[in-house]
Amino acid sequence: MRLPDPASIEAVLARLPTGSDEAALAAALTEAFPGFPFSTSGIDEQYWRDTRSVVAADGTRIAEYRPWMEAELAKDNGDIGALWTRLRESDLQISEWHGNSVYAFAPTGPGAADYVQIRLGLEVEWRAGPIVNPTYRPWGKGELLDPSWITHEDMSDDKVIAGPLYRMLGRPGSSVVHVRSFLTRCARLEREKREAQRPEMERRVVRETTREGTTETPFLELVPDWFEFVPRETRFFQDWEESSASAERVYVHWALDIYDYDDKGTREIGFVPRPRHLPEERLIAGDASVHILMDRVEAIDREVGVPFGWFFLMTHGNRVAPEVGQAIAKGLRSQRVVLPDRDARVLLRWAERSYGF
Repeated sequence: MRLPDPASIEAVLARLPTGSDEAALAAALTEAFPGFPFSTSGIDEQYWRDTRSVVAADGTRIAEYRPWMEAELAKDNGDIGALWTRLRESDLQISEWHGNSVYAFAPTGPGAADYVQIRLGLEVEWRAGPIVNPTYRPWGKGELLDPSWITHEDMSDDKVIAGPLYRMLGRPGSSVVHVRSFLTRCARLEREKREAQRPEMERRVVRETTREGTTETPFLELVPDWFEFVPRETRFFQDWEESSASAERVYVHWALDIYDYDDKGTREIGFVPRPRHLPEERLIAGDASVHILMDRVEAIDREVGVPFGWFFLMTHGNRVAPEVGQAIAKGLRSQRVVLPDRDARVLLRWAERSYGF
């Protein structure tokens, strides 16, 4: 079965009528890629693209903003004051694109990571403001090319001139992802990165000074499994698959904000999970008893609709503090509270070597 590719997805998006909802998007993707029953979900993750245009008062697009403004400045021989005086009397405006993240998912097998994720944006183009600041003269070219006088709070339906339409988001390696293959890539790159450090790690020692003198212990004797490190991304899916949460598909409850890029010669790869359903209130341990915490996490599970869901919200850190997990793990060890065996194993493993996003 051939996985959906970016070019084919772009073709599907181009055929969608303006204003299509998420159900229409899912249906179009499912029809275009037989064997992939797509579902879609919007995430409250707004963004503004820095691609701007010059538009007339009626919304007619004239040119791309930055090169047009540089050409206009050249007409006035670089005189910013003269340009500002001339343009502020015009009815020209700036448009920009505003969007909200949308994810599409399709299962490829029974495992927790057996699915495809596509990251999209649902965008509109809107008249964002006048071509120059009508009140204050810019004093440098940078001020002119970066229209800081635009306030996104002024956006309204009557200012929309194009869209809403779907657009693929992210870099080539992150917009369309088969999650299990991505996890394999994460683990391989982490393994290669650590293996490249083997000579250094084999030389490293930890010095400890006491009254009896100084001792040196090889680092790898203290951390013998350093080369077997499991990335947090892999652990997230492993924990899902081995816990009560496995009754649900991951993508029904989480989207993955995936990144894969080079930073000064170093490959950076991973994801940040984005919850599709958040509990209303944040849970912290504070001075609450472990029994109260158990009541609270069970309520969270009911609220988000997945057993042991509180644990994964804790790894995300947005609504459940890590101290909650440590407190419940301590209660498990002292036999003050109980969890299903599989959930207890996952939590105690996390408490021994925690991870988070």
